Amino acid sequence: MIRSILKTSLLLLTGVMIFGAHTDLQARNDIMGEIEFIGASKVEKTSGVWIDGQYVGYLKELKGSKKVVLLPGEHEITVRQAGFHDFTQKVVLEPGQKHAIQVAMQKNPAAQFPDATAQVKMSVSPNRAAVFVDDQFVGHVDEFDGPGQALLLAPGKHRVKITLPGYRTFETELNLLAEQKFELKTELFKGSILQAGPLINEKDSNVARVK
Repeated sequence: MIRSILKTSLLLLTGVMIFGAHTDLQARNDIMGEIEFIGASKVEKTSGVWIDGQYVGYLKELKGSKKVVLLPGEHEITVRQAGFHDFTQKVVLEPGQKHAIQVAMQKNPAAQFPDATAQVKMSVSPNRAAVFVDDQFVGHVDEFDGPGQALLLAPGKHRVKITLPGYRTFETELNLLAEQKFELKTELFKGSILQAGPLINEKDSNVARVK
């Protein structure tokens, strides 16, 4: 009899704990808002995303464990891709709201591409890091590290920065020749978000960008 009472009490206590945990999780969901990004083509899916001036990753990866969860209020979303106009949108998130953003990138007719190029293949970890050339966002490492993939640059000197929130920025200077094939290998070291460079956090940057 006593064993039966103890077993029943334990089941009731366990049920309360599970219910309590579920309630706490639901409360957190009711406080935060979520942004879902939708992109129709590879151009949109591989574009870099900034939220309130902070780089967070490229569009197609921002889901699941990397989904964007924000405090309620107004937020500015900017999506960038080399050779395209910036896509910018302001959203107001309500508590517990999931807001879907349909991203559509438009080609920039003023963008210029060199006739002669050099190829830079990248082997960088983590491969979701953002790549900047001469302070311009050109994509993320994963676009330039596979078979038949490479970053095409005009011959001459270029400043390359590879950066990701939570890691120290890697910087180097390349002096490339026409039709040269160059492989860039490195691993980003863990670091504080406070060590993120101005290209990651636009609020600290006065870098001019091609619109």
